[in-house]
Amino acid sequence: MALILDTNALSAAADREPGALAVVAGAERLAVPVIVLGEYRFGIAQSRRRAEYENWLREWIAAVTVLDVDQDTAHHYATIGLELKRAGKPIPVNDLWIAALCRQHALPLVSRDRHFDWVAGIQRVDW
Repeated sequence: MALILDTNALSAAADREPGALAVVAGAERLAVPVIVLGEYRFGIAQSRRRAEYENWLREWIAAVTVLDVDQDTAHHYATIGLELKRAGKPIPVNDLWIAALCRQHALPLVSRDRHFDWVAGIQRVDW
């Protein structure tokens, strides 16, 4: 099965957390939203281990699919945003884009963020 990684899953993989590595290793294919790359790069830019994380990311990113935002993603973004607003359960904007990519590509999301459970049609995988 293919999986999409959220920022906390990407960070856990970089830090070699056993549970996250087990989930990642079990995937046939991995995808990372461009939004997640932005969040991760922002985080490592502030890290004392910046060079180590940048080297890891450079090698790792070559083996995964980077999901870009397109017009179809924008449609899913608007639909999900409206669904969550009507339910009184908004989520952070970046996570709304990530959810839109998950729904667009019909792939589960590896994340510890439970608010993704509010998004219909998305399966969240924890570790």
